[in-house]
Amino acid sequence: MTIQAEWKQKVLERECLIGVIGLGYVGLPLISAFFNKKYTALGFDVDPSKIEALNQGQSYIKHISSEEVSSWRDAGQFEATADLSRLSEPDVLLICVPTPLSDSRDPDLTYVEQTTRSIAKVLRPGQLIVLESTTYPTTTRDVMLPILEESGLKVGQDFFLAYSPEREDPGNVDFTAAGIPKVVGGHDPVSLELAVALYSQAIVQVVPVSSCEVAEACKILENTYRAVNIALVNELKMLFDRMGIDIWEVIDAAKTKPFGFQAFYPGPGLGGHCIPIDPFYLTWLARKQGLTTRFIELAGEVNSFMPEYVITRLAEFLNDRSKPIKGSKILLLGVAYKKDVDDPRESPSFILMEELLKRGAELSYNDPHVPRLPKMRHHDLPEMASVELSPEILTAQDCVLIATDHSAYDYEFIVKHSNMVLDTRNATVDVADHRERILKA
Repeated sequence: MTIQAEWKQKVLERECLIGVIGLGYVGLPLISAFFNKKYTALGFDVDPSKIEALNQGQSYIKHISSEEVSSWRDAGQFEATADLSRLSEPDVLLICVPTPLSDSRDPDLTYVEQTTRSIAKVLRPGQLIVLESTTYPTTTRDVMLPILEESGLKVGQDFFLAYSPEREDPGNVDFTAAGIPKVVGGHDPVSLELAVALYSQAIVQVVPVSSCEVAEACKILENTYRAVNIALVNELKMLFDRMGIDIWEVIDAAKTKPFGFQAFYPGPGLGGHCIPIDPFYLTWLARKQGLTTRFIELAGEVNSFMPEYVITRLAEFLNDRSKPIKGSKILLLGVAYKKDVDDPRESPSFILMEELLKRGAELSYNDPHVPRLPKMRHHDLPEMASVELSPEILTAQDCVLIATDHSAYDYEFIVKHSNMVLDTRNATVDVADHRERILKA
């Protein structure tokens, strides 16, 4: 029996061990998808606190419950480890590590490269390696493959290599990892065949494409599409604000058109692990090809400007009441990058907080999903804890700034007890009373 035939048989019989590297917002939902189909998984992470929590049946991600993690452990189908020498044990290694930007806005593939080198040290015949981390086209072929072949094994013959971009949407209860179609590109036909066979067992639909490069480019297109359209409505928001036109009402009217329009919404800036970052992968790649992506770069400029626009609107709002930002008490609602999640990555709230502190504001925050302000690589903020939303605390503020529109917030209550509310998310649209206290930004 050939390696690939033996491997596919193990997949079909649920006898293959799934290894997931990077136990965060992508890795844990992926484990859940395979566990629900009776596969056994071995999780890898370099953070010992994550390993300890998972092996005790505790989750640190809101949409993966501790009860679910406990069920993995109690069934004997999951273990977490920081021991990278065990990377030889799984039949499949799914890589879900961060791919941030450097300070110069270039792709930082440090985690991908380090993970690949760890795999190469123990790579054995028959293993399938799949990169799921968002990256630019050619990463799998030009960055990962040369490192893996340092093992002396040959791709498509001894081991197999593919790329399948994650499509996680934290907080969206309509889509789980298993319920979102999976694009898969293989380095070679056999690698594609095996990767499709694997994902087909756990994912609702698998979409094979002709190469890793097509799959990599697909992910970049998806998120650049969103970034560009969000930039469009952000720019229109600034124009319509000046004209006294409500951009949210405009969007609601436009989306009644049953064709040719998809609604995107403005906000205080872009957040999350993909949309603020992926377009820069593309502009970096274009520069390497001697081209410029002017349209995409312009969208990035518009979106990056939004926190500054919010601060300007706040200054105007306070100025109308004879108050400067300096010395004003500002309560920021929401530090997660989107509603109803505990994910703070690339949240524009951190930029807003930094700018408010620079301007001398007395700053506090509340977020029911983020009880303590996490340490962020690119933001220097003091240690802070989420404050209670009591009538006394709200009344004591000069302005309450809504940065993330969590469903847990009682906006009627917030507006009633606040002196001023700056709403960047249209969260107060249904609040009937005290409209004179609200400014949209």
